[in-house]
Amino acid sequence: MQPAFASNDTTATPIWLVDPGTWPALRGRLDLAAVAFADAVGFEPKPGRHLLVPDGQGRLAGVLFGIEPSGQAGRDPFQPGRLPGLLPRGTYRFAEPPADARLAALAFALGAYRFGRYRDGGDTAGEVRLVPPEAAGHDLACVAEAVYLARDLVNTPSNDMGPAELEEVARKLAERHGGRLRSVVGEALLAENLPLVHAVGRASARAPRLIDIVWGDPAAPKVTLVGKGVCFDTGGLDLKTEAAMRLMKKDMGGAASVLALAHMIMGRGLPVRLRVLIPAVENAVSGDAMRPLDVVRSRRGLTVEIGNTDAEGRLVLADALALADEEAPDLLIDMGTLTGAARVALGPELPPFYTDDDALAHDLARHAAAEHDPVWRLPLWRPYESMLDSKVADINNVGTGGFAGSILCALFLARFVAAAKSFLHLDIYAWTPSARPGRPEGGECQAARALYALLCERYG
Repeated sequence: MQPAFASNDTTATPIWLVDPGTWPALRGRLDLAAVAFADAVGFEPKPGRHLLVPDGQGRLAGVLFGIEPSGQAGRDPFQPGRLPGLLPRGTYRFAEPPADARLAALAFALGAYRFGRYRDGGDTAGEVRLVPPEAAGHDLACVAEAVYLARDLVNTPSNDMGPAELEEVARKLAERHGGRLRSVVGEALLAENLPLVHAVGRASARAPRLIDIVWGDPAAPKVTLVGKGVCFDTGGLDLKTEAAMRLMKKDMGGAASVLALAHMIMGRGLPVRLRVLIPAVENAVSGDAMRPLDVVRSRRGLTVEIGNTDAEGRLVLADALALADEEAPDLLIDMGTLTGAARVALGPELPPFYTDDDALAHDLARHAAAEHDPVWRLPLWRPYESMLDSKVADINNVGTGGFAGSILCALFLARFVAAAKSFLHLDIYAWTPSARPGRPEGGECQAARALYALLCERYG
């Protein structure tokens, strides 16, 4: 699916973005027929309100669309993302450059996303298109395409998006950009010292694997992305309830988001040596499933007691992080749909992130705000590490007491990182429960645009 952008088209229908402060001046520039029509129907430039303005022959001459005033507290710069659902098919342009041309154009494209793979009529993308303003930036289409990729991966049901299918998507992406992909599958995971990935995925008829992509100049700064690729999560023997299992096709949202970020990085040609590691598994139930209180030795050598088989994401990430850490990357980032505790604390729209690097935290927060891709820092609170103590192993995969679940997950993962110059962990949701401007209900790419902006600033 391609983003809803069109090349320059002089016949594109103009869209006027208007608020109560700019409406009087715009009203004075419109022709008399347009003003008379707007007055006749009682148009007011309230946020989200639109009006299709006809010309003298009854054809569409333009669109009025109400937005919030620039500078207003709590303003949603993604309001133009409503437009694709309001407009008739055709090609459009902003009549005047918006205050934030990049976000306005991106919101339009992301609002045009539709997942039509399983519906009669298929993909409806391209019915409403936008000629992006010049100020929107040359990489806008790549960013939008990356978000579409992540949404498609998360929205695809698990019967068509297992570990092998996820690997195939990653392989095509690597080949498109000139990267190399290597995959360690099934029993080979044990031979190559990835025992936690194997333990989580061995119960499934679909072989677990570690997907490893390398791209860029080996001498460039090393940026490594690790994404949780649990293609479906039953909870294992600690079986989830029906309600908790319903959305588990999205449990590979971390993998989807790092692939989206990788697409942005490679598409722009950032001067980094990029590595992407995705432990891709299905957490299933069978006679070979890992059991509560099993003890598994990790790649790093730490023994892990399985306090709960439904805390499997941190297990597969632990081995992948240990592998990534062995080459001491300049920046090591992991993303995963990991804890309900993060949703309780911050809700579905605001993923928490964890790092000991204060400068990195400040930069990420700044770019997240600028890109309208929100994240929120939570602490790696070391006094809580004792909650992960085990009586029989070096560490338990879950904490005691039921407190601070997201922090404990971050602390668990941090135990497998020692050499990376900076480490960043994000606990994302990867889903929009109810539609908002630019964000249709369904799979969502969270934090990748903010991270991309940060990387562009550091290395671009």
